[in-house]
Amino acid sequence: MMKILALDTSGLVASAAIVEDGKTIAEYTLNYKLTHSQTIMPMIDEIVKMTETDLSTIDYIACAAGPGSFTGLRIGAATAKGLAHGLNIPVIPVPTLEALAYNIFGTDKFICPVMDARRQQVYNAVYAFNGEKLDVLLEEDTRIIDDVLDYVQSLDHEVVFVGDGVPVYRGKIEKCDNAVIAPASCNMQRAACVAALAEIYAKEGKFVNGADFAPQYLRKSQAERELEEKQKTGENV
Repeated sequence: MMKILALDTSGLVASAAIVEDGKTIAEYTLNYKLTHSQTIMPMIDEIVKMTETDLSTIDYIACAAGPGSFTGLRIGAATAKGLAHGLNIPVIPVPTLEALAYNIFGTDKFICPVMDARRQQVYNAVYAFNGEKLDVLLEEDTRIIDDVLDYVQSLDHEVVFVGDGVPVYRGKIEKCDNAVIAPASCNMQRAACVAALAEIYAKEGKFVNGADFAPQYLRKSQAERELEEKQKTGENV
């Protein structure tokens, strides 16, 4: 028996889910203007209450670990660490892009998650399913969207695009002959997908103490980048 409380606040969407032995008991996903700090704990409280879940029966906290929004990742990490500490259970870090790719489970197409990182950049990777696991065709990184599309066009294979970068760069993506855009129902983060991958990772021993869990940002925050630019130009900081 394995019961997982999963959350994803890495992008525009906030999502929480309870999954037990491969069965989604509850999932609450919100893509609205409220901040994740306003929504994620009330969402968790709601699914726990509606499913009459005793938190002491939760075995793991699964959390989307990045890349993604700096603020969102920090909120998710703080929430996961707090729950893990309070319940004395481990955290399973799940790469955000892998969880996004899991929305298209079992497809024979390649999967290309793109999360908007602004300035014509996206957080990106490319995967292919190998059974229930994902083979990495292109490692996760921050890339210029045009470079991603050049890579995709070099592949002799259909590629499914998912993530909040899709609506931002839809016009460019649609020019790729081998690109397929996922529908809204499977285009954004879902905590149930985080939990599905977490079940696999838990069996492989890929979990950490809550105090040791930290997000993977892939790049420096905007504030850090702006500070570096000021230091380079000799401005007062």
